[in-house]
Amino acid sequence: MKIERKYMAHYLNAAFGSGDASYTRLGSDLEEYSPELTANVEKKSNIVGETTVTINGYQKQGEVSPYYAEPGDPLFERLQAIIDGDLVLDDLKTDIVEVKLWDKDTAGAYPAVREECYIEVVSYGGDTTGYQIPFNVHYTGVKTKGTFDPATKKFTQA
Repeated sequence: MKIERKYMAHYLNAAFGSGDASYTRLGSDLEEYSPELTANVEKKSNIVGETTVTINGYQKQGEVSPYYAEPGDPLFERLQAIIDGDLVLDDLKTDIVEVKLWDKDTAGAYPAVREECYIEVVSYGGDTTGYQIPFNVHYTGVKTKGTFDPATKKFTQA
């Protein structure tokens, strides 16, 4: 049995490190969100014709495009603050939670992994379909396993 895409949820923390988390689910306007895993690959060949391959890490990134701005949405407010303030460095740091909605536990929470990330606003404006702010999510690799309750939008560390 294949797992439907809607059961792999991505919740971005729009609070960006300021106190309580404010998770917003990505996807209402997205046809696709697939974090790309760019592997750090090292290949070495020796004189007898053997090749060794070492993969020593990944640089992970996801693209959110389109993202349509909606008044009152905490993620829109944070993205607009990035644009208005030309924010850089740790002002762009937040976290994202990947939630496996196909595996509910008895308390109503689901297995999840929270990962530190940085938000890069790519552009803003758009066409006649609405005000758009496409952005990239750059993952740091700092992960915490736990559970996530979509009803309360709370992550609990395992």
